[in-house]
Order: sequence, then C-alpha cells, then structure tokens
Amino acid sequence: MSRNARINGLLLLAVAALAVLPLVLGLGDHKEEPFTGADGEAETAITEIDPDYEPWFSPLYEPPSGEIESALFALQAAIGAGVLAYYFGLRRGRRQGEARALERSRDEAGAAGGGAADADTDTDTGVRAGSGDRTGGTNTGTGAGSGDRTGGTNTGTGAGGGAASRSRG
Repeated sequence: MSRNARINGLLLLAVAALAVLPLVLGLGDHKEEPFTGADGEAETAITEIDPDYEPWFSPLYEPPSGEIESALFALQAAIGAGVLAYYFGLRRGRRQGEARALERSRDEAGAAGGGAADADTDTDTGVRAGSGDRTGGTNTGTGAGSGDRTGGTNTGTGAGGGAASRSRG
C-alpha cells in the first residue's frame, strides 16, 4: 500500500470516528436537543449569564422553517466547495501548463543548438507536448500536438497530427 493511500485511509477513519464517537459515547444525552449548533449553545450560555441581554443586531433574513435553513446551509456549503474545487483545478492546470511550456522551450532550445542531424545518429524519444519541426533522425514518444518531419521515422501516441515523409531512398 502506498504512503498516500495509507494517509487517505487514516483520514477517512478519523472522520468516521468524529461522526460516530459522539453517538456511541452518549454525549449530549442530558440535553433536550443534543446536537444543536454553536449558535444555539452560545445563545443559551448568554441568557444564563445575563438574562437582560439584547442582541446588537438581528438577522437580515430569518428562514420560515428549519428545513429551509438547512437547505440554504447545504447550498452555501456546495457553492463553497465548488469555488475551492475551481481554485485548486485552476492552480493545477496552470502548473501543468507551465511545465509543458518549460519542456517545449527546452525542446526548441535543444533543436536550435543541435541543428540538423543524420538519420542514423539522431534519436528523439520521450514525452512531449506542442508542435515541432524535425529534419532527420527518429521521433518517438507520447504527447499532444503536431510534428512535421522529413526523413526517418515518426511514431508515437497522443492527440494531434504528425506528418512523416521519407525523401531519401
């Protein structure tokens, strides 16, 4: 089992324990409503300390029932989860795009520095993204994009097009 799988399993077990332990241990049995929210607990504590306390302000909207209040809370949680998922997906996409751009610039720098090579001695293998023009050699690997090639072999898997032509006999 990999390290990440073990960590994920332990986190899942901890969350399950947090949900089940209060029920098993009977926490809150002495209360009329054992699992009320923090707002209700705070209101009860404040009225016990100072019965004449008046709130500084009132809510902007008071839902007509507890079910509607729960539905609005669930909607708020779903929107928050969507915003977080979008943010983390955007970060990951940008990081992957930067890595591909860096790889593409390295490939272009290597092609510019090496010049044209003989078909028997030049071999280009690996994962690549983007497009490139090659003359001579062998171009194999996986990736996305397109490649134009004169001479040699052009093989690989991925999305995009690849033009291979053999101009030598």
